[in-house]
Amino acid sequence: MMSSLLKDYISKQQANLNVALTTYLEHATIPITLKKSMLYSIQAGGKRIRPILMMASCEAFGGQAEAVMPLAIALEMVHTYSLIHDDLPAMDDDEFRRGQPTNHIKFGEATAILAGDALLTLSFQVISEAEQLTADQKTYAIARLSQTAGATGMVGGQSLDLLAEGQEISLEQLEEIHHLKTGQLLIYAMEMGAFIAGASSANIEVIKKCARASGLVFQIQDDILDINGDQAKIGKDLGSDIERDKSTYPKLLGLNGAIEQKNHYVQLAKQALLTAKINQTVLAQLIDYLSNRDN
Repeated sequence: MMSSLLKDYISKQQANLNVALTTYLEHATIPITLKKSMLYSIQAGGKRIRPILMMASCEAFGGQAEAVMPLAIALEMVHTYSLIHDDLPAMDDDEFRRGQPTNHIKFGEATAILAGDALLTLSFQVISEAEQLTADQKTYAIARLSQTAGATGMVGGQSLDLLAEGQEISLEQLEEIHHLKTGQLLIYAMEMGAFIAGASSANIEVIKKCARASGLVFQIQDDILDINGDQAKIGKDLGSDIERDKSTYPKLLGLNGAIEQKNHYVQLAKQALLTAKINQTVLAQLIDYLSNRDN
């Protein structure tokens, strides 16, 4: 069960991020229908786990959460764009996301595609305009976001995931898909938090290992929830992976095997935090949250 302190921490950071995201978009000069579509998905809720991991990583290495707010905004914009596009008929063809109609159901496919495009490109603008970041920090942050969100990261993973539907793939292939599709943005989150806090190169490499393991924890729990989760809490139909004949951890390993694999990666993530001497932090508690979340 999540501690009250962790629950308060998550709620506080979610609220701060929600205000920052909404304020930025509402003040941006964007055609009204497009803006409504972008805000619709941004304001749909969500765990905001990626930016919260970024803030917690920054704090774990002695920084302040406010220091990474522009990067947190940018990261959540990228994540939201990916969800809008993932839900499209050409991709996962989902009608509900976070308990409400998906963007293309609400606004039409064309506007949904443009809303995703706009959020992606706006994310780089947010970083470039951030007054509290140095030129070198902006350059590194933009370069790493390009790598982790694009063809060598999330987009590449989505491509492999689509190609794997209906195919027999190995556990190694499945983990590569999810390392790219899910793990890369988690790596960005925790890496940039450490980087902005001034962590050493050695500790940044360690936190990237932690993030890689955490990404797999996150995905395995997603696969488990698709089987035995609470649909009301998840906000979308259960069994969608089975319906699309997707390879998942429970499909390859069985439900108990998937749980064992998840616990293995939880331990790897925690060992990395111990190596970096930040195992008594909110970041460490968030690893458990990723493993035990119910939505």
